[in-house]
Amino acid sequence: MKKIRICPDFPGRPTITKLVILMKLTFAIILIGCLHVSANVRSQSKVSLNMQSADIKRVLIAIEKKTSFRFLYNSSLLTEQPKVTITANNEDVLSVVNRLLANTLIAYEVLNNNLVVLKKEDVIINQVAVKGRITNAAGEPLAAVSVRVKGSNAGTSTDAEGRYSIEVPNDAVLVISSVSYLTQEISVNGRAEINIILETNNAQLEQVVVIGYGTAQKRDITGSIAKVSGREVADKPNTNPLSSLQGKVSGVSIINTGLPGQEPDIRIRGTVSRSQTKPLYVVDGLFNDNINFLNPADIESIEILKDPSSLAIFGVRGANGVIIVTTKKGRTGQLTVNLNASIGIKKITDEVKMADAVQFKTLFDEQRQNEGQPPFAYYDKFTGNSNWVDLIAKKNAIVSNNNVSVSAGTEKNKFYMGVGYIKEQGLIKHEDLDKILLSINDELRVSKAIKLSFNLNGYRATPPAANDFVQAINATPIVEPFNKERGIYNRLPDQIGGPQVPNPVMLVEEKKNTDLQREYRVIGSVSGEVNFLRDFNFKSTFYLDLGFNDQRRYTPRIRVWSADLDTADWQNGYQNTQVFQKENTYSKFQQEYLLTWKKKFGDHNLTALGGFTTYFNSYTETNGRVTQFANGTPIPRDKRFWYVDNFFGDPGTRVSGVSTGGDLFGNDKPLQWEQATVSYLFRALYNYQGKYMLNASFRRDGSSEISPENRYQNFIALGAAWEMTRENFMERQTIFDYLKVKASYGVLGNQYTEIHYPYYPQLVSGSSAVFGNNVVAAYTPSYIADQNLKWEQVRSAEAGVEFAILKNRLRVEAVYYHKKTTDLLTNYPGLSGQKPGITNAGEIENKGVEASATWTDKLPNGIGYSISGNITSFKNKVLSIYQPGFEIISGASRVTAGMPIGYFYGYVVEGVYQSYADKISSPRAGFFGEYGPGDLKFKDVAGPKDANGKPTGPDGVVDDNDRTMIGNPTPDFIYGFALSADYKGFDIGIDFQGVYGNEVFRSWGNGNTFAVFNYREDRMGRWHGAGTSNWEPQVNDLRGINKQNSSYMIEDGSYLRIRNVSIGYNVPIKKEGFTRFAKSLRVFLNAQNLVTFKDNSGFSPEFGGNAIEFGVDRGSYPLPAIYSFGFNVTF
Repeated sequence: MKKIRICPDFPGRPTITKLVILMKLTFAIILIGCLHVSANVRSQSKVSLNMQSADIKRVLIAIEKKTSFRFLYNSSLLTEQPKVTITANNEDVLSVVNRLLANTLIAYEVLNNNLVVLKKEDVIINQVAVKGRITNAAGEPLAAVSVRVKGSNAGTSTDAEGRYSIEVPNDAVLVISSVSYLTQEISVNGRAEINIILETNNAQLEQVVVIGYGTAQKRDITGSIAKVSGREVADKPNTNPLSSLQGKVSGVSIINTGLPGQEPDIRIRGTVSRSQTKPLYVVDGLFNDNINFLNPADIESIEILKDPSSLAIFGVRGANGVIIVTTKKGRTGQLTVNLNASIGIKKITDEVKMADAVQFKTLFDEQRQNEGQPPFAYYDKFTGNSNWVDLIAKKNAIVSNNNVSVSAGTEKNKFYMGVGYIKEQGLIKHEDLDKILLSINDELRVSKAIKLSFNLNGYRATPPAANDFVQAINATPIVEPFNKERGIYNRLPDQIGGPQVPNPVMLVEEKKNTDLQREYRVIGSVSGEVNFLRDFNFKSTFYLDLGFNDQRRYTPRIRVWSADLDTADWQNGYQNTQVFQKENTYSKFQQEYLLTWKKKFGDHNLTALGGFTTYFNSYTETNGRVTQFANGTPIPRDKRFWYVDNFFGDPGTRVSGVSTGGDLFGNDKPLQWEQATVSYLFRALYNYQGKYMLNASFRRDGSSEISPENRYQNFIALGAAWEMTRENFMERQTIFDYLKVKASYGVLGNQYTEIHYPYYPQLVSGSSAVFGNNVVAAYTPSYIADQNLKWEQVRSAEAGVEFAILKNRLRVEAVYYHKKTTDLLTNYPGLSGQKPGITNAGEIENKGVEASATWTDKLPNGIGYSISGNITSFKNKVLSIYQPGFEIISGASRVTAGMPIGYFYGYVVEGVYQSYADKISSPRAGFFGEYGPGDLKFKDVAGPKDANGKPTGPDGVVDDNDRTMIGNPTPDFIYGFALSADYKGFDIGIDFQGVYGNEVFRSWGNGNTFAVFNYREDRMGRWHGAGTSNWEPQVNDLRGINKQNSSYMIEDGSYLRIRNVSIGYNVPIKKEGFTRFAKSLRVFLNAQNLVTFKDNSGFSPEFGGNAIEFGVDRGSYPLPAIYSFGFNVTF
């Protein structure tokens, strides 16, 4: 008897063992860390003392020094108390306090964070009426200022004259707060009148932002850095946190796909390269290509770096912008547990409108008549009316996000751990994403000078198989999905004029659980830093990123019923079972050695940074497939057998390779590469009196991707800013509360190419050579290598202004930016039999303006509100590429000098020929074969090019020379605006987001053979006689002119979307009831992608892609509306 191997060997299998060992070590570290911090927290509730004849105050101070407890009391309460003698050996703190106060008339109350309040027993609290006036520094009255009694719900607000009155306990503390002003706490101490002057709140300016390899105050930076709090992504129903930023940040274009777990397409200030658009992600210092391994609930903040002065420090990785993500860390205090959970449903809101059965028959009959064919003779066998999109779509797809985190710490050790589980169902049935995420960090303060840190992130995911709605859009509606009489699925008509797409319902149901995918990833870092010589800090960090992915896909045999052939047969492409298996592993290692010097010389402030870093990245992929013999035993629908080297039964019926030659398995192309970078960096941040700021940065990168002659390259940047409102001559002006002008210039880099080590081409077989009389096999280079290849450079500049007016209620930032890419990495034509090579030949220009504004205020009735908005313009142009006349073509998209990158290229439609007279009087279009009334009429744009290569005017003929730009996928501008309000614990917010001035290319329902696929519903408005339509052509598959790329396929890509609506309530915490165990509790409702106002006919108006082909609507996947409910509670 042969044994079935459940997990046979396969290349890459040892990596699993390594990962299992790593996961075990990780678990051990987690356990030790938890026990360590738990022990610390518990130890804070125990104390040992031996004090003789001591004041009670001294005993309390001793307890504070040895534990996390803090005591609040009036000094007069303890002055007349007798001295005490007290000893304790690892005794509970509150037990010691009970003995300490046993013979006094002092009582106590324990509040949050181990704060103990001492007070007299049975004190009768006297009430006092307090009144006063609240003004600003100029003596002007402030209305709608909140006056609240600390620790209670009692409160009031000021009137138009800034006056208030309130009755409070004699020893109360008043909390005075107002938008744009610093909050103050004032003790009443029996006073009947208290007048208060509020100071302007410049917290936003003093905000600390994360920059490359460090932090800085926002007011001290000279560039454009946007900061988004983790709170803004934590309660949104997005499995990828970056999706929540759409429309929130100026200069950042974000396109979401709707696919479960898929990362969005992000472009910062336009497209600067033809090879790469993705920004660099830096997570707690580690360079990365995505942040799929992060749980939104574990994010502390997100910074988006856009300007050259902040990007040049990233050298060859900074050209497309940088997104820095900082995860949550432990904080000093007692153990805190946070639970954050949400659940929601996803729905399709914008459907693609296709013909139903009646409309299909009308159009198809007319088409056959136009083509001179007889009527379709099989309608009696196809009586269905199937909306295939509805049949495969999940009506209420679930998305849930559940997270729990633990935080604790002392002055010496801070610990944080978060665990999350995400489940997201797709819009197509049986699409399920499951993801488990882990985040751990521990910070150990060895001494005042030495600190050690440990970070670990990991996840395990089972992503769904790649499905889309294209088959459902294309399928003819006249077929019922399932043949109940025969117990098999129906095939779409064979006699309709060509091969049909497979039955969409059959594909979804039969392929259920046949594509098994698993992803594992572990990301960690260990760092140590030491402060020395008072002003210096040295930090060394080691990072690692290990990943393993494996996929096993089973293709079943599917038998279907062909009604028009009156027979059952195997579905095309599903005649024989097959197994595909793929495994890939990758590892990334990064090291940093950073020295920082901070010094203040009188009015001069200087922070200098120098460092050395290395980065190594390797990738290995192995895959293969196996197919049953032509008439052999099918591979079972049992995942135990879904391996390429598995076999079963008799050797004569075992599984064979892709061919029928009897091979055990056939390998697809394996892939393996390594990449390394070595870098030296320097940065200086200087300011004088907080008025004049200068920033300078330098980085020298060396990469293994580039030939030794050009391996190293330098990147520099300079930035300057002037905070004018700190000048003496601005003291008397009353317009600006804050005013800063800024400018920066820098050189950035991009090393990405489609080919690794492009200066060293691979050898390919298939050629031959002659030696004497012998002809032998030979290997030749796959392309001609350019030994002078170097990195792309992006010369970037910006100039802008930041200001605040109207008592800081209105804040505005506006920037003009200009980016010019030189030494563009681009393909050039290869010789016969060779693929294109890569060389530096081209320039791209991006420029535009971005602006953002926020108004924040509070109404007299206590309602706080905020209005914010941002807008960014884009102007993209390819200045040159390779040589005159050279173009890069990808479908309907082109890259041509003098045009926007990825513009749509084709014929301009002027209308539809209405008659033969119309045809004769129009420019001749015989280039496309037969055409006439009912066909699209193209514009005669230009004739042949002259001797200088420039197009001439119209020549009376429509041919290749008349193709031109018919659309631009890059918008004129993007925008977003938001409204929010809060009142007595309630808050509400609504976000809008939009795009204007771009076009999308509709690739579905155009040139596809009408005899094979369904029709768009608007084809009912087709031309079917003179005057019936001047846009929709006749239904006639024989007319090739209607299938050409033209403006007929172009649609308006502009849209406005209600991106997010949220309502929340912060539940009051009371000493009694269900909230008594919690520190805070918030509940919220959220609706995302509620309504989209658009003009295109597809599921969505936004479509990502690569650098040169984007904005193409393939009808693949909708962007769903998501309705969710959740809560966030802290214990």
